[in-house]
Amino acid sequence: MTEMEFINKYFDEIKEITDSIDRSEVDRIIEALFKAWKNGSKIFTMGNGGSASTATHFAADLSKTTMSKGKKRFKAICLNDNIPLMSAWINDEGWSNLYSGQLENLFEKGDVLMGFSVHGGSGKGNAGEWSQNLSKAYQYVNDRAGISIGFAGFDGGAMKELCHYCSITPFEATPHVEAYHVVLQHLIVFRLKEKIAEYQDEE
Repeated sequence: MTEMEFINKYFDEIKEITDSIDRSEVDRIIEALFKAWKNGSKIFTMGNGGSASTATHFAADLSKTTMSKGKKRFKAICLNDNIPLMSAWINDEGWSNLYSGQLENLFEKGDVLMGFSVHGGSGKGNAGEWSQNLSKAYQYVNDRAGISIGFAGFDGGAMKELCHYCSITPFEATPHVEAYHVVLQHLIVFRLKEKIAEYQDEE
């Protein structure tokens, strides 16, 4: 395969994702986050590996990019940003408790947990089942009247069963899924920015 063939193939596959993704689920996620903003609820984000950077990026954009003069702001916290805290949790309580343990300190009824995972928390590696820390955190939130949102790839994995809302990037390749999650992140953030700017406080 030549370089140009590879480039064309990659872009064709990204177009395939765009044509097939469930846009209604993306709309529902936007509305869930907008409702959380109106209610003053906190948004927690999380991810492992490359998805951790997407979780960080999403929390940053919710906190900063959606700001509108004179309007309240999102309360967004990324659970994979504090390296000393993360390493302490993993060392003392194990990998599977990394995110649920932090939520015990911070979570309140009505808060939102958003996670990012290429395989949706299904599959195994050398360390055992993948992303059990995500699954355990989702269960913690679901058991305490929170809202769970997932961004997965492949067939959605465990995430599609655990989350109230789950956007599945329907493609079986890690680079495509991780890249498209960033596309969705920007779509959602900039639509929320518009909605916040247009919102008139209810009497």
